[in-house]
Amino acid sequence: MSRTKVEARLTKAEDAHADDPLRAEVLRRTRRFKSSWIELAEALADVRAQASWKRWGFASFQDYTRKELSLRDATVEKLTGSFAFLRKRAPEVLERDGTTMPIPTYQAVDFVRRAYEEERAPKASVEEIFHKVIDEGAPLAAVSRAYKDTVFPIDDKTRKERDLAAVRNVAKRLYELLGETKAVPKPLRDEAREVLERLLEAVGDKRPQAA
Repeated sequence: MSRTKVEARLTKAEDAHADDPLRAEVLRRTRRFKSSWIELAEALADVRAQASWKRWGFASFQDYTRKELSLRDATVEKLTGSFAFLRKRAPEVLERDGTTMPIPTYQAVDFVRRAYEEERAPKASVEEIFHKVIDEGAPLAAVSRAYKDTVFPIDDKTRKERDLAAVRNVAKRLYELLGETKAVPKPLRDEAREVLERLLEAVGDKRPQAA
């Protein structure tokens, strides 16, 4: 569903439930949440805490957020988790206007929250991430690129499995592409595909069928 259609549906639902202030308010904040995610996160936390979704006729909190607000479960968890983290660790952020001091994105705050929960994460790195996100408003991409491997270390076995999967996917796609294209001379294509066959066998993939 496009954002425009979602906004139209949310506006219609907000009008329809104008007699229920909390329900209408959550709908309003959902429409605005890209620019004011903290407001929406706070409202969602209230809905969950009060179990308001029950009197609104939904089977669960997730059922309500999916059907009425068109929000994915992962988004809701990040929003509410990030709000709870700020309320506990950096309550002053909840009072910012976004002009004099930056309001970090919920995605970046979620990264900080998960870093705090990671027992293997170096304390110094976690504190650096906190400062960059909370005080400087650094985006998720920046802190993830700089600290992901440090605070969320991958063991050698998992890393090897991940790398092997990546190699298999790329090799298989290239093997298929060389069988379809005429942009590369046939002798070179055949030679390259033979090498790719051996590579795929070496990384645990079945020998592809010749095209």
